[in-house]
Amino acid sequence: MRHRLRIAALTATYGEPPVGFAAYVAIDTWEAMNRMHVRDGMSSMVLTVGPGHTLRHVAKLMVERQVGAAIVLDPDAAGPGIITERDILDAVGRDQDVDQECVSDHLTPDVVLASEEWSLEQAASEMIRRGFRHLVVVEGSEIIGVLSMRDIVRCWTTDGAVSELDGAPTAV
Repeated sequence: MRHRLRIAALTATYGEPPVGFAAYVAIDTWEAMNRMHVRDGMSSMVLTVGPGHTLRHVAKLMVERQVGAAIVLDPDAAGPGIITERDILDAVGRDQDVDQECVSDHLTPDVVLASEEWSLEQAASEMIRRGFRHLVVVEGSEIIGVLSMRDIVRCWTTDGAVSELDGAPTAV
């Protein structure tokens, strides 16, 4: 992809310079994105819950802390698990009682652990390849953060925040 952008930049330079300039900006942005690491985007504020918590309790905690996932720590398990808003929504959609259903029955037990040294591109690729939106970040055996797909997008936008696009539909 990098080479295609450079070729496009060189080609456009001989035509209309603004197009060439935009292509060079795209290259700079792409290279900056590749220099960013998981530590640059992860949240170090981690919500942890136990396997016996109800889905409603975890949902309330997630709303209070404005997070989309909680790490599940079970002393009897081989490693941490994760429960996400998607897991809770799935239970609601199946008409399960969120006041009775326990986290242990809905969590993902085989969590992918990421190093804070991973590039954001590597983290995003792993998420897409495996079909999930959160990575547990570790340093050695210690959990030090969570990285979400939203965190990656926030890092990759030019201003680090949600921005309006010209011509994009707006909410009513």
